[in-house]
Amino acid sequence: MKEIHIQELEGFRFGHAQNDHALTGCSVIICENGAVGGVEVRGGAPGTRETDALKSDNLVEEVHGIFLSGGSAFGLDVGTGMMQFLEGKSIGFDVQVTKVPIVSGAILFDLYPGDPAIRPDLKMGYEACVNAYSNEPFRQGSVGAGTGAIVGKCLGYDYVMRGGIGSYALEIGDLQIGATVAVNAFGDVIDPTKNQILAGVYNRSKGIFLKSDEQLLAQLECNSTNRFSGNTTIGSIMTNAKLTKSQANKIAMIAHDGYARTIRPSHTLVDGDTLFTLTTNQVTTDLNVLSMLACQVVEHAVMNAVRNATSAFDIPCHDDSSK
Repeated sequence: MKEIHIQELEGFRFGHAQNDHALTGCSVIICENGAVGGVEVRGGAPGTRETDALKSDNLVEEVHGIFLSGGSAFGLDVGTGMMQFLEGKSIGFDVQVTKVPIVSGAILFDLYPGDPAIRPDLKMGYEACVNAYSNEPFRQGSVGAGTGAIVGKCLGYDYVMRGGIGSYALEIGDLQIGATVAVNAFGDVIDPTKNQILAGVYNRSKGIFLKSDEQLLAQLECNSTNRFSGNTTIGSIMTNAKLTKSQANKIAMIAHDGYARTIRPSHTLVDGDTLFTLTTNQVTTDLNVLSMLACQVVEHAVMNAVRNATSAFDIPCHDDSSK
């Protein structure tokens, strides 16, 4: 088993686009030849597109693109840009008179502290697709859908830290599996191997973490713990394992354990936690092993997201807390 770069996953293209001034952006995953898709939406406040198409009992078997976007519900427009780009390349579900690209995606809330009037849109989605066909490396941290991501929100913006987008991939013989995750969680991001907080509720003047779970317990007498209604960790698993549509959905479901291991608390009522699964459907493998690996790559992608983040708008990043 060896670690590989996410762009070494065969059959997938990855691209970012962002507006650094407005602190928002999007990321895309393109499957030119189509990929069997699944999804699991587990957060209580999701924003998604075309997730019903991925249900096991519905017609369409393959997806041609996935987007992860900031901009809250406005960011769903990124999918239109992806469709426009893919249609131009004659990629999509053949309906005889044309090809209809099947594009699914999910959004996160990043309307503050950047410019709330500027959001990822059709144009930015198209740009991310163009970048997916360039030689530009797929970076991690404060780029793409992770540009405006923050974590640790239960005490307000004076205590948050920067989230981001991360990726991680493995190769075991012919089997490849990886994950790309944009982390904008209500809670803290943890390294589960060390039980150590990487980013979260942070007292900047004292340079100490305050632990989201402890702060939530202290707020039990409050009417609501919904300090900010827009939080979400969204991502996708990519593999070449042979899966049916129902199995792809099951892998997405199980891989949410990767969120639960690295984000405390996860899957809250104010999070829109969503995970997709995409596979080029080539390599026969044991599904129990695959589900274990799916959890692992999600874990590492979440941690890489915050480890590679950079500070902005006076919001500290992981490197600031570790000095």
